[in-house]
Amino acid sequence: MNYPKEICTVAERVIWFESAEESLRDPKRFLAYLMTFGTLEEILTAKKYFSDENFQEVLLDPPAGIFDERSWSYWNGVYKRNPPPLPRRIIPEQTGQS
Repeated sequence: MNYPKEICTVAERVIWFESAEESLRDPKRFLAYLMTFGTLEEILTAKKYFSDENFQEVLLDPPAGIFDERSWSYWNGVYKRNPPPLPRRIIPEQTGQS
């Protein structure tokens, strides 16, 4: 898919370890990174392409391991939500190893 240059620039900065094309394929994950690491200017750029509903959807089903406490509290406050606990990654225990 062909994305506008300005949103690609944002994607390349907030998810620096992969291409903009890759980052933007999963909008919820991209927005979670943006909401955690983005600048005000980058967020305003993204709001040209993503709605408030898109941002709120990230808070309803956030990818684990991206948000920090500060960003999680901030964005839940922006959308007037009482923040639930931060989503956590669960690493299963390995069994049967010698």
